[in-house]
Amino acid sequence: MRLEAAFAACTFGCMLASAVASAQAPPRDFPVKSVRIVVPVPPGGIVDVVTRVLGQRLTEVMGQTVIIDNRPGASTIVGSELVARAPADGYTLLSTSLPLVVNPNLHPRLPFDAEK
Repeated sequence: MRLEAAFAACTFGCMLASAVASAQAPPRDFPVKSVRIVVPVPPGGIVDVVTRVLGQRLTEVMGQTVIIDNRPGASTIVGSELVARAPADGYTLLSTSLPLVVNPNLHPRLPFDAEK
């Protein structure tokens, strides 16, 4: 179980780094409001648990509340679409795993572009 948790933490860290690198540079006073991390799976799984641990640490480091928002459904499509439609301001993040890569191959008409 420890190996799974370490892998999930590493994956989430890479996702965050990738999201920050591809987004516009945040203002110097970022964050000025709560940050929401959408988890497109039900509570209790490894992605949810790791995201909650990281969210708690981010709250301590940033001095702003990090809200974990579970939005399960449609093989993670519900939560992923919510994040894709959110403003690209760095205040809404996605914590997911394999379905983000697999879904475009299984569902040809996704309501969002996973690469963007």
